[in-house]
Amino acid sequence: METTSAAVMPPRRNEKYKLPIPLPEGKVLEDMEGKQWVLGKMIGSGGFGLIYFAFPTNKPDKEARHVIKVEYQENGPLFSELKFYQRAAKKDCIKKWIQLKQLDYLGIPLFYGSGLTEFKGRSYRFMVMERLGMDLQKISDKNGPFKKSTVLQLGIRMLDILEYIHEHEYVHGDIKAANLLLGYKYPDRVYLADYGLSYRYCPNGSHKQYQENPRKGHNGTIEFTSLDAHKGVALSRRSDVEILGYCMLRWLCGKLPWERNLQDPVAVQTAKTNLLDELPESVLKWAPSTSSCCEIAQFLACVHSLAYDEKPNYQKLKKILNPGGTPLGPLEFFTIGQSINLHTVTNQKVDSQKPATKPFSLMQNKFIEKVRSERNTESFAAWREVQKEDQPFSPRNYEAAQEGTRRRQKYPESSALLNEVNGLQQKSSYVQFPNSYCEPYQDFTSQHTISNSRSPPWYENTSTTGTGVIHLESSVRVWPVISQFTLSEETKEDVYYYGFAIVFLLTLICLVLYFL
Repeated sequence: METTSAAVMPPRRNEKYKLPIPLPEGKVLEDMEGKQWVLGKMIGSGGFGLIYFAFPTNKPDKEARHVIKVEYQENGPLFSELKFYQRAAKKDCIKKWIQLKQLDYLGIPLFYGSGLTEFKGRSYRFMVMERLGMDLQKISDKNGPFKKSTVLQLGIRMLDILEYIHEHEYVHGDIKAANLLLGYKYPDRVYLADYGLSYRYCPNGSHKQYQENPRKGHNGTIEFTSLDAHKGVALSRRSDVEILGYCMLRWLCGKLPWERNLQDPVAVQTAKTNLLDELPESVLKWAPSTSSCCEIAQFLACVHSLAYDEKPNYQKLKKILNPGGTPLGPLEFFTIGQSINLHTVTNQKVDSQKPATKPFSLMQNKFIEKVRSERNTESFAAWREVQKEDQPFSPRNYEAAQEGTRRRQKYPESSALLNEVNGLQQKSSYVQFPNSYCEPYQDFTSQHTISNSRSPPWYENTSTTGTGVIHLESSVRVWPVISQFTLSEETKEDVYYYGFAIVFLLTLICLVLYFL
């Protein structure tokens, strides 16, 4: 009875958080429901706690499928995370939500139990969670910025999660790549973890009031935290979607405009204010040379217009990131010269003849990169296309449209190239290019169109490099157009050389047969 009451007592706030003394491997912990867990190897530490592999005693597994987070009982973050799971993230609630919203999954880690334990005279709080895979910060550190299709897909997945937790009276408050983890069992799924800074913005349906408090200013991760947090205002739903916008900008561009001033929170706050006040140009000009940020610019503009207690239009925000409503594909992370496809195909036979189509796919990729580089000259025209269904943000949009027209006149080759692309779309049902310059999140190199199928199209992908399999029947029709962009002089010399050799051999064989 004493254990039960202690487990729900809030931690004391007047003590400084400390990293706990590690618990010994093999120690058995019993949660509040009487389930016993064996501590495995310690795999990491964060903030104020430790993380271990865990094994249920009634189902001993060779491979750990659970982890246990451990903190001193008086520490606060694990208590906050535990209350979030107990109130808002029960398995049954998540399952019903997935069915209601017709999702394939919801990226919130599963919670299995919690309790208290004693070691060397200190009381520890622990929480049992499902095991997850690598976090996106490690992937970003190793491979650089993410693909645009990956960034926009991550944004859509995060909006699914945020809508759920917001509807259950909570905000996350600390969205960043380090808190986004790939699934362990399903590495093509992404999960938002670490709810230690989660905040109940609307307890019992009563929204917190807007009140600035300089003493609580600049809380959270300084790179991504919202303007409200900079001002010491309690977090609300608009804080989460604003943080997500900064994250997407960082994932795509590899940096943020205020990264050199992270030691000066006021300078960071000013830079974020200027960015939002000068949309869309402030984001469009920050885009890398290989891509466009028009979707992120519109996303942030929509977020910036929200009132403090206003509910975001999640469907509208998802439509901004995916105008065509294309089914989500596998998550892919890469930089120039390397590729990582984190989708694993199960129970699928590999057709030995399909690799024969790989040269065509490589040529298609080169052609697409050329198209993308040409399309970057049309950034402002792209912005105009996205704005059709919404009111313009400012009179400057008209000037942007005029600028796009002047650029099209200045670069006639780009317009001709785009006309070729639009023509290809009508000819082939397998290779699809967008009508809009403002490209939705879909990835050209792994696009599949499958009619009358309930399965998501990426389950048909057998490529391990992230390049989709293109049918040879379709490749014949688009080959003349692709070849003129992809055949280098060196390749042409090889073709001439081998062609001559084949003709010579055929002539020699004919002469031998004639004299015999």
